[in-house]
Amino acid sequence: MLQMMVTKRLGRRQFHFTVQGANFHEVVAEYDRLSFPDVPKCGLCGSDNLDLTARVAQDKFKYTSLKCLDCRGDVTFGKRADDDKTVFLRKTEDGKLDWRAWDKEPATK
Repeated sequence: MLQMMVTKRLGRRQFHFTVQGANFHEVVAEYDRLSFPDVPKCGLCGSDNLDLTARVAQDKFKYTSLKCLDCRGDVTFGKRADDDKTVFLRKTEDGKLDWRAWDKEPATK
């Protein structure tokens, strides 16, 4: 079993991920599944005080986000439809990270 350590810088923090596979090709394929870039600062307020968060909504929808601890804005990770192990940070149509401002009022329907 081969392993590779991957470091992603998100704001001022570094997160270390270990990927593994039976051979070199599988290790690199696992590395590619972490297909998101380093993110130096919040796209809304410019703070580097970022953290990873995870939550479950309605007991069935799992969300992982990069959250700004200063303005509470976030950008959500997405998964590919054909490979739910590959993650990316969601982007707008113009290719920028899709940072969303924190909504103080919960959505009502």
